[in-house]
Amino acid sequence: MSDVEEKPKVIAYPAAAVSACLLSELTLLAEAEAHMQGVTLPTPPATLVTMKIRLDSLTVVDLTCALEPILGYEPKDIVRTGGYDSIQAGLDHMLPRIEAAWRKRHPVAA
Repeated sequence: MSDVEEKPKVIAYPAAAVSACLLSELTLLAEAEAHMQGVTLPTPPATLVTMKIRLDSLTVVDLTCALEPILGYEPKDIVRTGGYDSIQAGLDHMLPRIEAAWRKRHPVAA
């Protein structure tokens, strides 16, 4: 037996993967919404992130399941009631909440 106490393994928050996944899912949703509303998508496509387009909260909640393979769980209670007016608004609101939920599940040992 060893007298050395093993520290719990600290798992780094996968910020880049979470951000990329959420951006991809919100972009697909915005593109679908634009198509249904008959709205022409901006050129270049990068401007789609700030384009004003309604993203319904129930639909956004559904797409958060795509984060489960990255996080190991589906984040809950991260979507604003009423949804978002752009992809950027969704990212700005949800990313800090996803990270906060991660930190609760994976606290850093002192």
